[in-house]
Amino acid sequence: MRIGVAGLGNVGATLVSILQKDADSLTKKLGRQIVVTSVAARSRSRDRGVDISGLEWFDDPVALAKSPDIDLFVELIGGEDGPALAAVRAALEIGRPVVTANKALLAKHGVSLARLAEESGAQLGFEAAVAGGIPVIKTLREGLGTASIARVYGIMNGTCNYILTRMGEEPIDFSECLRDAQDLGYAEADPTFDVEGFDTAHKLSILSTLCFGYEIAPDRIHVEGITRITQADIRVAADLGYKIKLLGIAQRSDDGIEQRVHPTLVPKSSAIAGVDGVMNAISLETDHVHELLLAGPGAGGPPTASSVLSDILDIARGAKVPPLGVPSPELLPYKQAPMRAHEGGYYIRLNAKDVPGALAAIATRMAEKGISIESVIQRPDLHVIEPADTDIVTRTVVLLTQDTLESNVREALDLIAADGVIVGRPQLIRIETL
Repeated sequence: MRIGVAGLGNVGATLVSILQKDADSLTKKLGRQIVVTSVAARSRSRDRGVDISGLEWFDDPVALAKSPDIDLFVELIGGEDGPALAAVRAALEIGRPVVTANKALLAKHGVSLARLAEESGAQLGFEAAVAGGIPVIKTLREGLGTASIARVYGIMNGTCNYILTRMGEEPIDFSECLRDAQDLGYAEADPTFDVEGFDTAHKLSILSTLCFGYEIAPDRIHVEGITRITQADIRVAADLGYKIKLLGIAQRSDDGIEQRVHPTLVPKSSAIAGVDGVMNAISLETDHVHELLLAGPGAGGPPTASSVLSDILDIARGAKVPPLGVPSPELLPYKQAPMRAHEGGYYIRLNAKDVPGALAAIATRMAEKGISIESVIQRPDLHVIEPADTDIVTRTVVLLTQDTLESNVREALDLIAADGVIVGRPQLIRIETL
């Protein structure tokens, strides 16, 4: 099998290196050779730590995708449109199998690309697009039999998990930790896509489709990032027996599918709380196997390249499965369940004006919306200075609610803000029982 690889970044170069180094063992496993014969990238002269001198070079990835001298096309360019989309389409249109690690491409065009692959008889593999080296796509498409999935959730972004882990271990704030993550190569120069939750949302939308059989809908996800998490939040969570994790959560209900990405308080005793650093974890709640937790490295050259290779091996063996778990015409139109369907406890941090009656006013508004307060925490070491605090004396107050509807909490906070007894924007973090 002759492989053409478009994109020679960390993952692409690692893939080429693995295929060259392990050529003999792969031949023994498959009974046929797998050989990279052609590559495409932006620069020929860049040193990638792998010998590509004997490979055919293409400046245009679309030309590589169409080349009659390859049997399988690997897209590792990145980006939801542009040359990545054009090259993948070009390969699928002529019935050529494609393997990609491009989550953004799949989140936006996954349904149409799956349909194109099915029409042309080509295979489309994307194990590496979600959670790096964790075989969650294969598990969902092939490993669970007829098990019905009620909920999928997990840690899907190593950058965010690293930052939250470091903040829990050391007394450093978000901005300092982010700079360290950038210095270590865990965060991009522009980290917005990661820290604001959009990367997790793309991955969650793909998982949601595989779990529930609805069309991919990345623009129908409630997304919150981690940029407002403070040391005060981390400390209170720890004191109460929780850790803060950025979770992607999708669940089925009678109203449809609810998808959300946000910081979450998870019990320290839960399995997912122990997934720290740049690791990822995906939990599947099913009727047959109950809860299944898959954890491992979620990014990086070797883990991601190994997932790309697993798709290549499946295709080389002749395995054929619908790319999105079921034939694309059978995917249901996405039906979004309202966020108000989520019920649970909440962590609320706000800066109350240091005036008589402020706390009483806050408690009154909560009671009006039927919200029971489990505890109120007010300590000098938890004070968080908001930009609007400069001329106003405030006290940081943390409220923990009992189970209640999110819509009630948000309505109560709007009323509290309108009363003028707080300064700045309240911090609202969900508490999940996992």
